[in-house]
Amino acid sequence: MHPFNKYFSIWFFSLFITFSQAYAQETEVTTPPAPTIAASAYFLEDFHTGKVLAESNADTRLAPASLTKIMTTYVVFRELSNGHLHLNDTVTISEKAWKTSGSRMFLELGNQVTIQDLLQGVIIQSGNDASVALAEHVAGDEATFADMMNQHALRLGMNNSNFKNSDGLPTPDHYTSARDLAILTTALIKEFPEYYRWFSQKEFTYNKITQQNRNKLLSRDESVDGVKTGFTDDAGYCLVASALREDMRLISVVMGTKSAIARANENQTLLNYGFRFYESHRLYEGNKPLNEAKIWKGASKSIPLGLNEDLYVTIPRRLYSDLKAVINIDSKIIAPIAEHTKLGSVKVTLKEDLIIEKDLVALQAIEKGNIFRRLIDSVLLMLEKSDNGK
Repeated sequence: MHPFNKYFSIWFFSLFITFSQAYAQETEVTTPPAPTIAASAYFLEDFHTGKVLAESNADTRLAPASLTKIMTTYVVFRELSNGHLHLNDTVTISEKAWKTSGSRMFLELGNQVTIQDLLQGVIIQSGNDASVALAEHVAGDEATFADMMNQHALRLGMNNSNFKNSDGLPTPDHYTSARDLAILTTALIKEFPEYYRWFSQKEFTYNKITQQNRNKLLSRDESVDGVKTGFTDDAGYCLVASALREDMRLISVVMGTKSAIARANENQTLLNYGFRFYESHRLYEGNKPLNEAKIWKGASKSIPLGLNEDLYVTIPRRLYSDLKAVINIDSKIIAPIAEHTKLGSVKVTLKEDLIIEKDLVALQAIEKGNIFRRLIDSVLLMLEKSDNGK
C-alpha cells in the first residue's frame, strides 16, 4: 500500500470515530435529576399518567392551610353533579360563617348568597367565611361536612389526610400530604372540568369588594390555570399549581416555603423542569377499536377490542421513536362475552423496559349464537384440539 494511502486511511478512520462519538454524545438523551426545592415537601407528576417526576417528603403529614379548600370545593362539586345542589341555590349566612377569621369574602350576617358566588369566593378570594357557609349548607354543620371530606379522601386513596374543618384554619389532627393533594387535584380536574375554569380566574368582586387571586403564577405563566394557595404560621406558604402546555398537563405541589414569592418560584421551577425534560403522548384513544378477535359460538363471528380509557405515556424527551407497543389477545374466546371483559393486554416498552400495561377489553357484549352456530363451532374446536394434540 502506498504510504499516503495508508496514512489517509488511518486519518479517515480516526475522523470517522471522532464524528461518531460526537454524534452519539449529541443524540444521547440524559434526564438530569430534579432541582432542589426549598420547601418542607414537594411533588410533581404528570396529570394523565400519574408518573412522578420529582418528590420530597411527599407522604409527610403537614398542615395544609387553605389548600384544604381544594377538598371543600371538590365535595361541593360532587353535590352539584349528583343534583343535590344547584349553582343558583341560595345560602343563608350564619353567625358562625360571618365571624370566621382569616381571609374573607366579606359576607354579611343573614344575607342570601348563591352557591356559585360562594364557590368563587372560596376559590379566588380564599374566603374562610364562604367555606363555612358552604359546609353548613351542604351538611348542616361543619363537623359533618368534615366527615364527608374524609370519606372522599378515603375513596380517592389519600392515605395521609384527615380533615377537621372546611377552611384550613389551624386545628389539631388536621393534615394532608403533597402526594394526597396531587391525587385530589387530579380527581377534581378530571371529574369537573366545567367548574375547574374558576381556578384560573384572576379576580372576583363581591359586595363591591374586588380581591385578586393569590396564585401569582396565573399572571406569570399563561400555561398555568390553577389551583390554590395557602398560608398559616404553622403551614408556611403553600401552593398547588397545574399547567397545560400543548397536550401535557403537570401538577406541582409545594408546602412549607418561606414566602408568597418563594412558593410561586419553587412551583415554577418544578413545572419548568417537568416540561423541559419530559413529554406526554396519548398512544391510543379509549373505547375505540384497536383490533378484532375471532369469537366462538357467538351471535357474531368477531368482537372489537380496545381500552377502557385513553392510554398515555410520559417519557424523557426525544425518545418517542423508541416506544414499542405489543397487543396480546387471548386465544379461544367463547361467547357469551360481557362488555368490558378483559380479553388481552396492551404492553408499551421503552428501550425494552415495560413502562405501562393496560387491559384489552371487549367493546361490546356478544351473546350466544343460535344452536347451529354453537354446534358447528364445537365441532371445529374439537378438530382443532385434535390437530394440536398430534
